[in-house]
Formats: sequence, structure tokens, C-alpha cells
Amino acid sequence: MKSFANLAIEKALARRATYADVRVMDIRHRDISTKNGQVGRMSEGESLGLGLRVIVDGSWGFASTDRLTAQGIESCAAEAVAIAQASAMAKRHDVVLAPEQSFVDTWQNPFVKDPFLIPIESQIAVLLAADAEMRKVNGVTLAEGSMSFRRIEQLFVSSIGSAIHQVKMQSGAGIVATSFAGEEIQKRSYPNSFGGQHMLRGYELIEELDLVRHATRIAEECVALHKAEKCPEGKRTIILDSSQLGLQIHESIGHPIELDRVLGMEANFAGMSFLTLDKLNSLRYGSDIVNVVADARLAHGPGLGTFGYDDEGVPAQCTPIISNGQFTGYLTNRETAAAIGQPRSNGTMRTEGWNRLPIIRMTNISILPGDRKFEDLIADTDDGIYMETNRSWSIDDRRYHFQFSTEIGWEIKNGKRGRMIKTPSYSGITTEFWNSCDAICSRDYWTLWGTPNCGKGQPMQTMGTGHGAAPARFRNVKVGIASSE
Repeated sequence: MKSFANLAIEKALARRATYADVRVMDIRHRDISTKNGQVGRMSEGESLGLGLRVIVDGSWGFASTDRLTAQGIESCAAEAVAIAQASAMAKRHDVVLAPEQSFVDTWQNPFVKDPFLIPIESQIAVLLAADAEMRKVNGVTLAEGSMSFRRIEQLFVSSIGSAIHQVKMQSGAGIVATSFAGEEIQKRSYPNSFGGQHMLRGYELIEELDLVRHATRIAEECVALHKAEKCPEGKRTIILDSSQLGLQIHESIGHPIELDRVLGMEANFAGMSFLTLDKLNSLRYGSDIVNVVADARLAHGPGLGTFGYDDEGVPAQCTPIISNGQFTGYLTNRETAAAIGQPRSNGTMRTEGWNRLPIIRMTNISILPGDRKFEDLIADTDDGIYMETNRSWSIDDRRYHFQFSTEIGWEIKNGKRGRMIKTPSYSGITTEFWNSCDAICSRDYWTLWGTPNCGKGQPMQTMGTGHGAAPARFRNVKVGIASSE
């Protein structure tokens, strides 16, 4: 890897690049799924290549190659420089980067069991066992399960002298039960919807999730939802479970704080942001108990947004995003930090693979825990709804108006959790919603959830992000019924 990276830098500088950085990435993946007692998908592969960024004549150029030969790397450097020169013909101003020191380092997330050393037959057997337990429940129409593993080895080298080697092991799994009855479709997922739980861990995560043990419960809840009462409409107190709150953070905090969206440098796929520069340190984003950080450090947890260094060679950091309800920080890279006068990037540049340009991405965007017990949160709620596990979401292209629905809800009356509610949904305006938060559960209930499928950019890049959350309560929220068809 090192010889490829050094050659790319050498060739770029020889062609008048004033700055260059390169990522050599070796990515191995394994994806498995089952459906109604059969293997649905089973794929395994590996990808090795190199991506090179350069600044020439004050403009960026990027090119990539999987021809890791002297000729292939020289052609890649020539293409990156040519693209930068062409871009310079239409530039509005020269690229300026916030200063950063060079680092020579290695980093790897800890894990116990390498999932690629576990026989794929054993992994399939776990999914099929959970599948069988779900289908034992009368009324289950479709039982599904999945596992996904990634090993990403990367060497970053830059013309300022950095040489950083990182290895990340990622694992995830989940199961889903679906029931069709008449014109209604209900489903329940464990441990979360849309692929389950994913973290920077090894196969020990899958074992801890214990999919088989939870299969019967989620299947029974799925079938029972058909007979459940519909969600009442109107203004209510709601309590969101930690996984749903994680997605709420992702959509209504994580995306709008990406500074490239704010500056209009990135508007593809998910739009821009309502968080214009005048709102920094002046906007009341949430209530006094709302504290949100962007934290890529391993100390925060083994999230999908955890690393040692970002893809510009900037060390992982913890950045306060919302402090006691006040909006205090964006996600930046070296270019956008310089553009708004900040002295340093907070290290959020990441790329999906060697053939994609690094862009600003969420790290672990987490709400810090409060001091409440979950049981007490229920006990001092007179009339509310507890909502669990996301079913669908919608949010406008500036991340201000939203609607979410969950798979299941539970009515709360006089401090007690009562009957099951189906197809619950809630909607609101981002800042009004976060200002209505009046209670957050303690660290004992806090989970760092993984979202492996966040899309951004054109061509789109799918990245993993992390979101730590504990169940939280929100007052006077508009609730209603989401379609179950």
C-alpha cells in the first residue's frame, strides 16, 4: 500500500500540484440474508484501489484507479491534475485549507471475533433458526433476517507528510417479521428496523444480539398489531425509544449541521439546510436539557462514525453541536472550516470507497444522556404514547418539517403503560420539537445505534453513521395515524 500511495503523491507533485492526498483502500465484505426458510442472498467480495485528490491552480481534482501499477498510478495522477486544471477555469476563488499538522500513526478498532473467520454456514444457520421461530407464530406471512460484515483497511498519505494506516471491522444483523391481513400490513423488527444494529465490532456483537431468543416476541407483536387500536389524533405527550430518537437525531440534527450543505457546496440527494451561518451560537435549537455532540473518538463508543483519523488525516474529535439547547457547531472539513474562519477542521471528511471523493459525513451524532429512569418517565406521564422502532420518515430538503412513524406504540394513561397502538406517527418542526423535550433517560438506557445506509452526494455514497440516545419525552406533539399499506 505504501509504495502505491507514495508514488501517487510523487506523480501529482511532479505535475505542479500544490497539495495532494491519497487513500489506498482494501475493502472486504460479506452479506447474507434469509427469507421464509431459504437463503435469500449470499455474497462475499473484496475491492482494492486508490483515490487521489490534488489542488492545482487553486482548484480540486480527483481521480481513482484499481490498476495499481506504475503506469496505472501515473495515469491516475495525470487525470486528477487535468480535472483540477479544468476546474480552475471556472473557479470563483482559490481553495484554502485550514492548517493541520502531519501524523504518522496506526489505528484499529478493537474486536474479539473476526466475522470472516466464522464459517458462513454457521452464520446462515443462526438466521434460519430465527426465521423458523418467527414462522412458528400463526399469522406471520414473511420472516426475514440479515447479517453484514465489512473489513476496511486504509492507508492515507498526504503531501504534508502524513502516513496513517487504519483498519475498521464492522458487523451488523437484524430480523423482521411481517404479517399481511386483508389490506393491512404490519411488521416488527429486532433490534432495529432497516437492517438491525451495526457497530465497529466483531462477530461477538451478533452473538450478543441473540436473534433467535427475540424472534418469537417480535413475531407475536407483529401479528397482535392487526387487532391493536389505531393511534389517536391530536396533540399528545410522546416518549421515543432510543432507536427512534437516534433516527430523529440523524434526520433533524445530523444532516442540517453538515457545513457543505449550509454553504451550498452539496445539495444532491437530501437537499440543503435551514442552519444558515447567522444561526451559529444564536439559535435556540432545543430545551436546556438537550446536549448533542459529534464524537468520532473510540471513547464515545464503537459506532459506525468512529475512527482514528478522518479521510483528510484530521484526528477524531468531540465537537459540541447543541449545548444546553444552544446551537454551537457544524460538521466541517479543512476547506469549509477555513471558509467560515475556524482555525481547524473538526474531522468529518469520509469516503465510501477508493473510487469516491471524500465529503463531509456524520460521525457519531449523539444526544447525551439525562438523569431519568425509564420507569419514572412513564410513571409521571398522565396521557401519552410510547413509540418504538422506526417504520418510515419524511423530512423536507432543508430539514425543518418532518413526519415519522413507528412500528408500534403503547398508550400511557395515568402513569402506566397500557394497550398496544398500531401505525403511530408524529410530525413537527425541528426546532419546536427539540424545544419540547423535557426529560431524557440516564446512561443506563443509552445505546449507540448504527445506521449503515446513509446516502449523500452524486454519485451517491452510502456510509455508516452512529447515533447515541436514551429514551426521551416530548410534550405537546402532533400525533396521528400512518398508513399501514
